[in-house]
Amino acid sequence: MDGKINSSKAPDPVGLYPHARRVGNLLFLSGVGPREKGSKTIPGVELDKKNQIVSYNIEAQCRSVFRNVKYILEDAGSSWDKIIDVTVYLTNMKDDFPIYNKLWAEYFKDNLPCRTTLEINCLPTPIAIELKVIATID
Repeated sequence: MDGKINSSKAPDPVGLYPHARRVGNLLFLSGVGPREKGSKTIPGVELDKKNQIVSYNIEAQCRSVFRNVKYILEDAGSSWDKIIDVTVYLTNMKDDFPIYNKLWAEYFKDNLPCRTTLEINCLPTPIAIELKVIATID
């Protein structure tokens, strides 16, 4: 069955798009960030009154974004070990890449998907990392 998929555990999308879309035996996830379901809270992020980032913890954001990806995959009927390609967007490559890369090795030690990591100047919400994932699904 092909179609749109939304997770009951992942945070709501920030626009008009599904969490994932299945096409044949491939699952394409929309960009996934570290926000938490039912909250505007972003793990490890401190904001000022103007919603600008005062400080953030990239490790907390990485762990949260990986958890959100896992939720979407599982709710879609796939799994972490079926990830085949990931595009990673970081807002601060110089400072955040070493920590993110260390956590990547921890989370993907049993599954090595293809990966592209890009630095961009901002994301739609005050986050420092977003993942775009493709996985297989039976």
